[in-house]
Amino acid sequence: MSRLVIVSNRLPLGDNPSGGLVVALKDALRSSGGLWVGFSGEPVEEPAGQLVFHPGASFERASFDLTARDHEEYYLGYSNSILWPVCHGRSDLMRIERDFLDGYRRVNAQIARLLAPHLREDDRIWVQDYHLFPLAAELRRLGVENPIGHFLHIPFPDFASCSAMPNPEEMFEWLSHYDLLGFQAHRDLSNFADAAGHLSQIEPLGDNHYRLLGRMLRAGVFPIGIDTASFIEEARHSPAEDRLRSLTGSELIIGVDRLDYSKGIPNRFRAFQALLENNPDLHEGISFLQIAPPTREAVEAYRDIREETEHLAGRINGQFATVNWTPIRYIHRALPRAVLAGLYRQARIGLVTPLADGMNLVAKEYVAAQDVSDPGVLILSRFAGAAETMEEALIINPHDTWELAEAMAKAIRMTANERRRRHSALLQGVIENDVGWWSSSYLDVLG
Repeated sequence: MSRLVIVSNRLPLGDNPSGGLVVALKDALRSSGGLWVGFSGEPVEEPAGQLVFHPGASFERASFDLTARDHEEYYLGYSNSILWPVCHGRSDLMRIERDFLDGYRRVNAQIARLLAPHLREDDRIWVQDYHLFPLAAELRRLGVENPIGHFLHIPFPDFASCSAMPNPEEMFEWLSHYDLLGFQAHRDLSNFADAAGHLSQIEPLGDNHYRLLGRMLRAGVFPIGIDTASFIEEARHSPAEDRLRSLTGSELIIGVDRLDYSKGIPNRFRAFQALLENNPDLHEGISFLQIAPPTREAVEAYRDIREETEHLAGRINGQFATVNWTPIRYIHRALPRAVLAGLYRQARIGLVTPLADGMNLVAKEYVAAQDVSDPGVLILSRFAGAAETMEEALIINPHDTWELAEAMAKAIRMTANERRRRHSALLQGVIENDVGWWSSSYLDVLG
């Protein structure tokens, strides 16, 4: 069996590395003697100048270093101040500085130089996400001829958003060096082909094969899943102390998102306010738990979204709270997965309403966590990649405050039979298309 080499910005460390990607790829890595390469985690003054290997896992792990300048220009700069907003339809939030693009190119070239000496002739290389678009081009420049695939975990931008980038043509040059491009949703594949048609030279050849800038590649849709079986068990056996207590016996709405402007948290707070304003009978009968761990707080747009979110939560609680009831509970830190599983299972409504999202695995975790005899209702944004396959959710436009408020009211009053019918269909999809299916289907095509 050919060895699998994974390259990502983050490297799973520790004696028992965890996370969705680890679960998806552990078997393939272990069985092939695979190698995972990623950032060491903290900027350093003097890079090691070579990959540093980390024992302790069932597969090989090797890290590369970044200086503070690299981290600022490659990660905070080009990756998260240009690519992230562009891919999420917020080119107005881009911060374009020439050093950012130089740093992004430089770090990808550095990773390629460090990785190339460790590659074997029959390795398959799988590059993860937007931080590493140029990596295949840099490896090809060093003479690497192995199959190289890329998977984009976030949305691919449409033509208009791509056009706002400082170097849209160069992005397609980078992508042309991959053998397989993987996307979360058909929307992303369509955006790629359309934008490349306007900004580059692409020729569709049928069966998802393309000639891009004279190079042959394949592109496909591979919607990522979760480790469904283990999540079901975790939710089923979640301790009672992990459940939310209510003095008024209120039903629970839950939202779990990194505090990011793409997640639509202020929009859902405003919709919850509208729900309470128009349904006085629900006062003390429904409460909203929003868990929003911090992320990228060094980027100005993230500081702004935190201020807006905290202001809205305080204003709504001030308007509606009683001595025994707080309408919104807002937690600005991460909670353990086991605790989240119990909270999902308790919640009557799972609120997944991003303004743009590659897939959104919270939607799938919420469905997996439910009690099949008395399940809750998933409310899902049409702009999440998950909406393409989770049609039995209540699909909404998160920009429409009244539509979202009405969906909450409908979910609260939905009959048990309808909740079970919707949940059964959703759960079947989450089980069949789990994270193992995702990785095997992609690697089958790359191989």
